[in-house]
Amino acid sequence: MSTKTPPPKAIAINRKAQADYFIDEEIEAGMMLLGSEVKSMRLGKASLQDAYAVEKEGGIWMVNSYIAEYEFANRANHESRRARPLLLHKKEINKLLGKIKQKGYTLIPLRMYFNARGVAKVM
Repeated sequence: MSTKTPPPKAIAINRKAQADYFIDEEIEAGMMLLGSEVKSMRLGKASLQDAYAVEKEGGIWMVNSYIAEYEFANRANHESRRARPLLLHKKEINKLLGKIKQKGYTLIPLRMYFNARGVAKVM
């Protein structure tokens, strides 16, 4: 009997990126999110269309990803296309920074999902 867990259900998939880019390596990263963003993601209202990651303030930030505003969050709502910091170890950040400084390398998020523990992740 296998105890393998099924792959997590994706909230958003960037299918265009998989067709337009050569995928050299996949890295899983956490995202720093607001409460209204998590609730909106649980409803499946997110998109990675035209999203990419850049170096900013010594870290890696995901830019231009879309998470719809949560309908029931009054004044504490979030901006739908704000830049979101990715949670990575310093060693992983340095490795990625070295790669994106090479000509032709770009960081593109492929999928957004909740892992088995319910933590929002991006790959």
